[in-house]
Amino acid sequence: MEFFKIIGNDILTSPAFLLGIMSLVGLLALKKPFNKLITGTLKPILGYIMLGAGADFIVKNLDPLGKMIQEGFGITGVVPNNEAITSIAQNLLGKETMFILVAGLIINIIIARVTKFKYIFLTGHHSFFMACMFSAVLSTAGIKGTTLILIGGILLGAWSAISPSIGQKYTDLVTDDDGIAMGHFGSLGYYLAAFIGEKVGNKEDSTEDIVIPEKVNFLRDSTISTAITMLVFYLIAAIAAGPEYVTTNLSGGKNYIVFAVTSALSFAVGVTIVYNGVRMILSELIPAFQGVSQKLIPNAIAAVDCAVFFTYAPNAVLIGFIASFIGGVIGMLILGAMGAVLIIPGLVPHFFCGATAGIYGNATGGKRGAIIGAFVNGLLLAFLPAALLPVLGSIGFQNTTFGDLDFGVLGILIGKAVEGFGEMGVYVIVVILLVILIVPNFIKTKSHVINAKDEY
Repeated sequence: MEFFKIIGNDILTSPAFLLGIMSLVGLLALKKPFNKLITGTLKPILGYIMLGAGADFIVKNLDPLGKMIQEGFGITGVVPNNEAITSIAQNLLGKETMFILVAGLIINIIIARVTKFKYIFLTGHHSFFMACMFSAVLSTAGIKGTTLILIGGILLGAWSAISPSIGQKYTDLVTDDDGIAMGHFGSLGYYLAAFIGEKVGNKEDSTEDIVIPEKVNFLRDSTISTAITMLVFYLIAAIAAGPEYVTTNLSGGKNYIVFAVTSALSFAVGVTIVYNGVRMILSELIPAFQGVSQKLIPNAIAAVDCAVFFTYAPNAVLIGFIASFIGGVIGMLILGAMGAVLIIPGLVPHFFCGATAGIYGNATGGKRGAIIGAFVNGLLLAFLPAALLPVLGSIGFQNTTFGDLDFGVLGILIGKAVEGFGEMGVYVIVVILLVILIVPNFIKTKSHVINAKDEY
């Protein structure tokens, strides 16, 4: 039992180990020499640890920014946070979450082997979050024990294969057919941003082609441009919160302006670390994954974390974050006017999800697509968590909720199905997902891999 707990809690929830294992399997399938096995396995692991270190650095420096905004502008409410709700849920549903996670990962691999949905979802921590949400929502439906684990595993494994396929044609545009897929449960927001970009913009007018005068040519450096943009955010927030609050509660006695400047620059360093980690991952993962595709799971595609896509459009990252955050603020104001629960814009989801929405919106609609697509994503990051709260409230999660869009859509869908049809509503959803997975196997397509291109 302890062995399975280690596998479930420490290995399968670690994207770094999952990437390394997948790379190793691919290299073994290609019969690479020992030295290639070592470098090809360690580089994705080290790259993801670097990515994680950068992400942690970003989160660490976003936290005081969020607190200064709350204090300076008098905002109180619920801040969606996947980590927070998952940590709370583990006290009640730790065992169920672990078994759903393991079942979901196994089912994802089986689906990739026997169906046309060839996507292997490698973002283990997001699989863990989704397993937690399924355990929570299914428990409220009265589903328990083995049935809960089996249904949760099917839901997790099925969505892990289906969600990358929905917008693969957009992902191919973002990556210029690099052979990877989106493995992040904010995916519906990214695909929506790309869809909106098609309608409102021109992909030739890219954020990456922004003409910068020679005198400010230094802004082409993504680290410098990120640092300058975030300096504005932090200084406004620090001044609004006031020196007493910042010095007493956040800076540890350091001058509040110096603290704001240091935090902004540290944020930019975190983004740079993420970029370098991503480059290290892709340099080894994509070649190794060819081995999985050729030998073990024909045509397999790695579905990877949203931060992996940041290097494809660095300007869109910053534009998407800002547009998404503005959308979140407006969404919060609309919720307040409606008398609903205030969803305070969380800097973490708006940075990672907003940035990725900007990248996808830019791929199809250029600057206008990046701005409008990310803005709509920001609105939904306010509305969907608010609608999800009642679904989770009955088991004590009233003070927090999941943030990213897929959690909101799936959680609300299951909640409404249970509300209307009881436990049977969940079984109907499972059947629908299985039909989506199975039916295409009997339909002749040009490609053996199901993606959005096959649907048009």
